[in-house]
Amino acid sequence: MRKIVFINLFLFSLFLSIAQRTHPTIKEESKVPKYILPELLKSDNGKKINNQIEWERIRRPEILEHFSNEMYGIVPANSLSPEVRILEEATIALNSKAIRKQIQLIFRNKIDSISLNILIYTPNKNFKVPAFFGYNFAGNHLIHKDPSILIDGKTEDQLSRHSKEYFNQKKRGERTSRWSIEKIIESGYGIITLNYNDVDPDRNDFSDGVHSLLYNINQTRPEAHQWGSISAWAWGMSRVLDYLETDELIDAKKVVLFGHSRLGKTSLWAGALDQRFCIVISNNSGCGGAALSRRRFGEKVSDITTNWSHWFAKNFKKYSEKESLLPIDQHMLIALMAPRPVYVASASKDSWADPKGEFLSAKEASTVYQLYGLQGLEDEEYPKVNTPIHKKIGYHLRDGKHDVTEYDWRQYIKFANKLLGVKNGNSNSKETWYCYPT
Repeated sequence: MRKIVFINLFLFSLFLSIAQRTHPTIKEESKVPKYILPELLKSDNGKKINNQIEWERIRRPEILEHFSNEMYGIVPANSLSPEVRILEEATIALNSKAIRKQIQLIFRNKIDSISLNILIYTPNKNFKVPAFFGYNFAGNHLIHKDPSILIDGKTEDQLSRHSKEYFNQKKRGERTSRWSIEKIIESGYGIITLNYNDVDPDRNDFSDGVHSLLYNINQTRPEAHQWGSISAWAWGMSRVLDYLETDELIDAKKVVLFGHSRLGKTSLWAGALDQRFCIVISNNSGCGGAALSRRRFGEKVSDITTNWSHWFAKNFKKYSEKESLLPIDQHMLIALMAPRPVYVASASKDSWADPKGEFLSAKEASTVYQLYGLQGLEDEEYPKVNTPIHKKIGYHLRDGKHDVTEYDWRQYIKFANKLLGVKNGNSNSKETWYCYPT
């Protein structure tokens, strides 16, 4: 009798365990469920959107509000003005081909502070240049072997003994393969970067980073509709752009926003929130980025809200295994860039990020670009590997894995050259008609 009871209890617990798991990962196109995407050009009350004015006044604000409330989280309206510290004045660098500048933005409330340590390289020229701007994952000193790049805003001599031991394990230039610095400079662009952890450390802890500076009295975590880490990182990108508008080296009206993986999700959201960014690039951003959620291919909403819940508003968890209930999908996020150029890139061996779902999302967004008389991907089929498409919406499927490569940067530079009118390292400002004024 006891044996039967034990077996029944075991089977029941096994059933509960299986029932609580998310559905198996879809790895084959034939297993993608049928789905219906929310309509881009129909308002919440059923009004058909017929032109760009209706898009900007009616539909775009609705979509932005849905993403804010249900997915990434609303950023508090409270503002913080930074103290700007020049850590290094403009200095000739990289064999005299570039100018290096290092800036620190310090944001404070009455109790705490955060410091954003910004590294800037520009071509060694006497005029403002367009620039690529993106976060790095582990520190400015890893993107290039340049020994003068500061570590957390400090020289190596200024680091504590513990910090020296830690950073010695992360050698300078360890991630140069992801940053084609020389190619970017040679092409006439600047490059701006900082460690995304400066804004909000990437862990499920809302007691640090920028969140803690903007809480209401007695608040310790964001409310269900308030900002997760992606919104915090997007906030940081806008604050850096605020500074760039004052910098004598950078043409702030021609800043190309770039992000890879979770930071590709961030670049799309930052570009949606802040229309000052002239071009937006998403590299391998996958679920919660460029890939359609309703396809459920590779990483799903249930996966990402379980493993990385702090990236999103708590409300997003409601749609775990219930993507069809979302009032939005990611084609609508890409459409929020219109009429500015946007580029989505995938990798052939990155099935977790659903390359085809990323392409279909960009293609669906093209209907909004058509309102402006611009051509997106509406006439394109899913391309073969290494056959880029450079229209007002760009796309490529690169051979290889989840990464950023020299091939990717070549495409981004070509895309920016075409749409910013950059030729032989010089930029024609007349070509930026599609960028929103600052």
